[in-house]
Amino acid sequence: MNQANPKQQQIAGQLALLFTAILWSSSGLFIKLLAWHPMVIIGTRSVLSVIFLLVVRIIVPPQKGVKSHPFPLWAGAVAYALTMLTFVTANKLTTSANAIMLQYSAPVWAALLAWKLVNEKPHWEQWGAMVLVFAGLLLFLRDGLGTGALLGDALSVMSGIAFGANCVFLRMLKNGNPRDAMLLSHVICTVASIPFIFLYPPSPTTSSVLSIIYMGIVQLGLASLIYAYGMKRIGAVQAMLTAIIEPILNPIWVLAITGEKPTAIAILGGTIIIGAVLASSLIGMRREEQIHI
Repeated sequence: MNQANPKQQQIAGQLALLFTAILWSSSGLFIKLLAWHPMVIIGTRSVLSVIFLLVVRIIVPPQKGVKSHPFPLWAGAVAYALTMLTFVTANKLTTSANAIMLQYSAPVWAALLAWKLVNEKPHWEQWGAMVLVFAGLLLFLRDGLGTGALLGDALSVMSGIAFGANCVFLRMLKNGNPRDAMLLSHVICTVASIPFIFLYPPSPTTSSVLSIIYMGIVQLGLASLIYAYGMKRIGAVQAMLTAIIEPILNPIWVLAITGEKPTAIAILGGTIIIGAVLASSLIGMRREEQIHI
């Protein structure tokens, strides 16, 4: 095998995750702009994502002979569905900055789950990051008590746990078809939202329809495809490091369009969380590079 291939695959995976993070970062803005029930937003955009991913699957079918183990396939699908369900709801109950920064505690949960599921014991820098992330979480939860957004902040933490689990399960599918897990996750969200669409029927306008089309096909459908592609080519630590641009861009889009500002305590907590994840990921990447020298 050409020695350049692994490096080229790694670069392709990093670029894929970077583009995915940019697409994902626009979710908070569109969720804030849509005056629909969060479950209706989840369901309608997931329907479009399912259609998009099915069309892609027909045009570009999975590689023959490649099979996915049922456990990581369904576990990854359920984990990502929970990520979306909790994140969208959290965005309606707390600020976009709080929702995305708390969700990006995910690498800590991923490290703990990887330890239990695939026997990858966390390194010292990951234990240190866990301590700092929990300190940041406490600041957010304290801030949530004062602003009345405690439920939204708690759902954001749950979204981070589910996102971390999804990352581990998709890595377990690196020799299978991780994009099938993403497709199944949108099917789960679609089914879960059906009662809410009847209870809270949306009021379609030109802007809301265009927003849902963008979220379903581009921000979720295309992003899910690219995310699955990237996760087959780089490790979970590198993936989280590359995707760190999302919690930076997400509140910027919301601030620029809606004027929503995070509190000083939220900024401090978010800085601690993102800084801990970034430092831990960089140290982990450096260790991997030294191992392969």
